[in-house]
Amino acid sequence: MTKTDKTAIFFINMRITAKYIFGQLTKKSFCFLFIICNCLLVFLGSCSANREDIPVIPPVTSPLSREYIGIGVITASFTHVTAETSENSESLGYLRRGTLVRVIRRQIIRTPEGFISWVLIDGETQGWLREDVMDIYNNESQARTASEVMSR
Repeated sequence: MTKTDKTAIFFINMRITAKYIFGQLTKKSFCFLFIICNCLLVFLGSCSANREDIPVIPPVTSPLSREYIGIGVITASFTHVTAETSENSESLGYLRRGTLVRVIRRQIIRTPEGFISWVLIDGETQGWLREDVMDIYNNESQARTASEVMSR
C-alpha cells in the first residue's frame, strides 16, 4: 500500500466518521459545536509563533515623543527649588512669579497629610518644585503668554 493510498483511506474514514457524528447532532448541539470550533480557531490563530511584532512609534507631535512634560510658569510670588522631593530638602535657589521652567518629570509623594505632587524642573536651576506653585502648559508660546499676563 502506497502513501497516497493510505492518505485516501484516512480521508474516507474521516468523511464516514464526520457523517456519523454530524448525523447524530441536533440543531442546538451543532450550533454549540460550531461556536466552540470557531473560538478555538480564533485562539489558535492569535498564538502564531511566526508573527512579526510591529513597533509602536508615536508621531513627532505626540506628548510621548517629547523630552519634557510641559512648560511651567511659576504662579507663587517666589518659591525655592529643592534638591529632593521634600520641604526640608536643601534649597538650590529661588524662582519668582512668571518664570518659565521646563517640567521634565512628575512624582507624587505620600505624606501623613495626603498626597503631594512634585515636578522636576530644568530652567535657571534644575531641581524639584511642588506642582501647586505653577501652571503647566503644553507649549512655550502658551506659557510665555501666561507669564506676560502675570507680569502686568
